[in-house]
Amino acid sequence: MKKRLLSSPGYVYDNNDVEQLQPYRAKLMHQQENTAQVLVQKINYIIANSEATLILQEIAHLLGDVFKVDCCCLMSVTRDTPNKGSAVNWCSEQYLGSPHSQEILSMDQLLVSSPVVQCVAEPLTVEDISLVQQTLLFSSQSLPIPIKSVLAIPTRFSGHNNGVICLIKFQTYQWDESEKKLLQSIASSCAIALAQVAQAQILNTQKQYLHKSSQHQILIKQLTILSLSNLELNQMLQLVISSTAESLEVDRGLLILLKYTDPMFRNRPKKQIPKAKATLMGEWTKAQNTNHTERENLEQSFSLSECDLCQRVFTESGKPIMIDNSNEQNDNFQLNPLFAIEQFPATMLMPLENQGKVLGFVVLQQEITRNWQPAELNLVEMVCAQLSNAIIQSQTLRQVQNLVDERTEQLKRSLEVQAKLYEKTKQYVEQLQQINELKDEFVSNISDRLRYPLTNMRMSIRNLRLPGITPERQTRYLDILESECTKEISLINDLLTLQKLETHQEAPQLETIDLNNRIKDLVAAVERPLAERGLSVNIDLPKKPLKLQTEIESFDRILQELLTNVNKYSERDSIVNLQATHRVEQELDQVIIKVSNIGSDISQEEAAYIFDKFRRGKGRWTPGTGLGLALVKSLVQHLHGEIAIESTPIANSQLSEICFTLTLPQFSAATKPNSQK
Repeated sequence: MKKRLLSSPGYVYDNNDVEQLQPYRAKLMHQQENTAQVLVQKINYIIANSEATLILQEIAHLLGDVFKVDCCCLMSVTRDTPNKGSAVNWCSEQYLGSPHSQEILSMDQLLVSSPVVQCVAEPLTVEDISLVQQTLLFSSQSLPIPIKSVLAIPTRFSGHNNGVICLIKFQTYQWDESEKKLLQSIASSCAIALAQVAQAQILNTQKQYLHKSSQHQILIKQLTILSLSNLELNQMLQLVISSTAESLEVDRGLLILLKYTDPMFRNRPKKQIPKAKATLMGEWTKAQNTNHTERENLEQSFSLSECDLCQRVFTESGKPIMIDNSNEQNDNFQLNPLFAIEQFPATMLMPLENQGKVLGFVVLQQEITRNWQPAELNLVEMVCAQLSNAIIQSQTLRQVQNLVDERTEQLKRSLEVQAKLYEKTKQYVEQLQQINELKDEFVSNISDRLRYPLTNMRMSIRNLRLPGITPERQTRYLDILESECTKEISLINDLLTLQKLETHQEAPQLETIDLNNRIKDLVAAVERPLAERGLSVNIDLPKKPLKLQTEIESFDRILQELLTNVNKYSERDSIVNLQATHRVEQELDQVIIKVSNIGSDISQEEAAYIFDKFRRGKGRWTPGTGLGLALVKSLVQHLHGEIAIESTPIANSQLSEICFTLTLPQFSAATKPNSQK
């Protein structure tokens, strides 16, 4: 009697039939095992050789081809957030060309938000995943091509579910057992891939965090270096706001300082708005911003009472002030136009505070709403604290600079109590040493110039007291006394003139002179001493008489000192060139006078301080005090002119052509004729 084992319409199988089918089943199972092994090998190869960002995409493509589905989706979740995840989709070429391909490929939200991800928290098997199919079939009705069949399985790694594999068809389909077992056989390999991608994402997030943390540390170091530098306060403030805004990747940064007009602001009650003037000291805006030029025409200062945003710093002390123009500004909320709130509606204002006094504000602005992270706020607070200290230090140092001795003592005390100011104190000590060296050099130069005339005068006086001195010798000694006394008076007058020009800026007493005749007279006065050294003067003057409005005494002294300098340092038996020209450039009416000679080369280092007091060229043993060119520089500035020096080496020679270029305005602003305006 035959036993019914398996049945199908129209045929009944007996035991002999079953035995005959066994080889075919074994062969089919062997093929499935081979397919699974090959598929696992391919997945492992992808894991080992592909970039982390492409692993899931390539595996989804592989599974889609093997299972011949319309869409394959690999979703990953984490243990901490089992109801949230991310998905990678692959779609067959048949649907890639459809008008709705982008909607099909962008169904991550549908898959991630559905129970497909929720099932990962449960140890479900492929047989228990029917809930996934039911949910997707219902949820996909909004898609242009609804999902009809789903085969899905969760993946497990280290004892926890870490993702889901979804095979999707857009046509009704009945999944057979071989497909289910094949999907089960590759689940562990896909779990490894999902884990590796998740680990790569974690590492990438950590790298981004470390990179941003490193950028913040670099910013703090840069600000520390800036606070110890010799930059002017305004330059330092601009660099601080630029570095801070770039590091935090904001669209715009402002740095505003306050100047209090209320002398009792320290004793004011809390939460009371003081009387103060706010001034924009630094601004940074992204390069692509095109409205920066338009804002440059705005007033850079405003009263504190005219800006409600700034006032909130005093009413909400200790907190950063944040606004979003889209939901906060109203008719009664005043903001100064400098904030450009229409373009940068999201604004954060952090106060610069030192010992309870608000020095100003750091303003960071965005074109879109931004959620500030606690670490970013801490960084801004650190920047503001360091900047507040730097502002106080800058103001203190500016006062300390008045007296050299007091500055030295204060800087020494600062070295003992403020380790952070060590480098800056060292720089100031070096400056003091240079000043002392200049003083020593001045004493060395001036001593001979003072002592030698006094010695001659003393000897002349002694000789005049000798009995029986003849009238001729008496006259000679009196001439010596007068000559040496004149030298002493000239030296003292030069020192007094320099002091007067540096401390009392008086307007020059202008007179109109004939430049050509004046230059000829001045050159004629020094022709004899120049000729004694074999020097000749070549004068190049305009053919037409040239009028110049200037202070005669100062003008004469400038040319006399330049010609005296030429006489001292020119190579013997050489030619001195003196040229005067008239130039009108950019509506400036000027007279250019050039005095050039042949002499030893002047290095760039020497040229940098050649017009300084008591400074003389190294290796130049010509007697002098080092006051001549300093006096020339001061007199030129007194006449609202400029002077420069240029040293040009002569080919095949150790000598150079030294040229002093004097530029003077032909007419002053106060006396310029109406026709020339």
